[in-house]
Amino acid sequence: MTKAMNMLYEIGDTLYVNLTNRCPCSCTFCIRNESDTVNGHDVLWLEREPTAGEVIDQLRELDLSRYSELVFCGYGEPMEAFDVLKEVARWMKENTELPVRINTNGQGSLINGRDITSEFGGIVDTVSVSPNSPDADEYLALTRGKFGEQAHPAMLEFARRAAGYVPTVVLTTVGGTITHQQERACQELCDELGVSYRIRPRA
Repeated sequence: MTKAMNMLYEIGDTLYVNLTNRCPCSCTFCIRNESDTVNGHDVLWLEREPTAGEVIDQLRELDLSRYSELVFCGYGEPMEAFDVLKEVARWMKENTELPVRINTNGQGSLINGRDITSEFGGIVDTVSVSPNSPDADEYLALTRGKFGEQAHPAMLEFARRAAGYVPTVVLTTVGGTITHQQERACQELCDELGVSYRIRPRA
């Protein structure tokens, strides 16, 4: 496994922040199982986790007006480095006009041992949660997470609560990983939670 200190990487006009390689899940479809890189050149396995100061120093060196959005998403669950994430997101809001999004498995409150959703207020524009399946048992089989049966209901509650503090909360699944019937069930679930639903194209 090749490691580097690529804490920032680009896909199109989106700038991504790679804070950690820790994750409570071991999803069957995770890109980490297939490659050490994104776009064939950015190695996202970290030598160590960066500090907020290190990430901000790299952000200062960029022309951030080139990007449409900053997204916390890398080779790990960003909520595992929540304190660093908050500091970087706060700096972004104080110094740029760029929208801030978090891509997450929705287990941040379990990871941090408290309800963290209110802490998104004013520093995050979009939270994108991966439910992977509307069914709790299938979710557990797909994600193979350390929180076991707690994970699925906690993920849904996380999304519901986040919607009270973040302008946009969206649940996303990857096209082709679940059936059309399950996708319809996800839409119904999102309607109940008061959040949006999107099907992402498979990479």
